Amino acid sequence: MSVGILLLIITGLLIYFGAAQRVLDKLYLTDSAALLIIALLIIGSFFEVTILRDPLLTINAGGAVVPIILSIYILSRADSAGERLRTIAAVFLTAMFIYAVSILFSNFGHGRDILDPMYIYAISGGIIAYLLGRSRRASFIAGTMGFLVFNLFTFFKALAGTINAQTRLGGGGIFDSMVISGIFAVLLAELLGESLERLRGGHRDDSK
Repeated sequence: MSVGILLLIITGLLIYFGAAQRVLDKLYLTDSAALLIIALLIIGSFFEVTILRDPLLTINAGGAVVPIILSIYILSRADSAGERLRTIAAVFLTAMFIYAVSILFSNFGHGRDILDPMYIYAISGGIIAYLLGRSRRASFIAGTMGFLVFNLFTFFKALAGTINAQTRLGGGGIFDSMVISGIFAVLLAELLGESLERLRGGHRDDSK
């Protein structure tokens, strides 16, 4: 069982027992809707559709299609055009940051590393998604969609002939990294953001 699927199952259990209600409210999701989405993510992760064969480009149902639809839904419910623009900017900046980290760790991942570089990408992506997004909604979208945009960077490089690579949008290690990044970004927005507001003596805007 992959790390991403394991985390989704744990998240599903937390939702089932009512431990994530406040976060779900900010994402405009009910418990039943969130559990359905988790099921679609897990089941869909086993299905890929080939879009292009040379260079190879596939799209994963659970790792790309479902997250894209979910992100569009959440973004459409944003309070203002400014929040939408800030979230979209956070997605691309997160993708650029992950790309920079991937270059930095380009010589890792050959069986001699303590931590798989994809987990480093996921954790760093989650952190930057929170710092750029700040709200729960923006952090979640930036943490997940940032990885898909990063995934597209690989495809464009393969299309240009600069690298010889197969691109699986939302598939393989990207699925795990995207799940880790999205959940981690939301946790930071929920826990760290709340703590910072309390230290400042203020009251956090729970509408985001």
